[in-house]
Amino acid sequence: MSKKITTVIRSNRVIRKASSALLTVLCILLSTLHTPFSYSLPAEDVQLVTDAQYFQVAKKIIQEAKHSVQVMMFEMGYYDQHPNTPSNLLIKDLVDAKKRGVKVEVILEVREGEDRTTKRNRHTGKVLSEGGVEVIYDPLFKTTHAKFMVVDGRLTLLGSTNWTYYALTSNNEASVLVRSKEVAQASMDYFNRVKATGSKNSKFQAPISK
Repeated sequence: MSKKITTVIRSNRVIRKASSALLTVLCILLSTLHTPFSYSLPAEDVQLVTDAQYFQVAKKIIQEAKHSVQVMMFEMGYYDQHPNTPSNLLIKDLVDAKKRGVKVEVILEVREGEDRTTKRNRHTGKVLSEGGVEVIYDPLFKTTHAKFMVVDGRLTLLGSTNWTYYALTSNNEASVLVRSKEVAQASMDYFNRVKATGSKNSKFQAPISK
């Protein structure tokens, strides 16, 4: 085999190895764009909130809100025939916060059809919207199962608790109240990503305009 042919073969091997390495790097970069990752964030304080404690904690931080409240909820029930149920009172607190100048945004789950969660959320969304609160419904093809609230960019209340009668009165539920600007910012970033895919019309699937 001539020296020239040997050189060409070696060059081809180098090119193949370089191409393979480049492809690997590209795959890693692309995977980071689509795969969520977890990371640690600092917190000043973390408080465990269980069962019916949630209502009092949520009510207090909404009433003390000065600038903003973001809520993402799988199920939020407003019961017309029972005006003083815990979820009704929290919903009224959101409307009151809006009236005193706080920016209030709520993302709710909806699906195709008329299941209980969708019917409740559409009704609650109507009540909130009539009170001036900005309500966004997630896409019909995506389930929003998150349950959290961020207040003033520093407090985050998140866990298993829906805003429904049984969740707020008698279920075994566990949440945490985190005092941390970093956790609040990460939660708001996630809120805004979900918001960008949603709609102000509960039966419309196109993303809302920014």
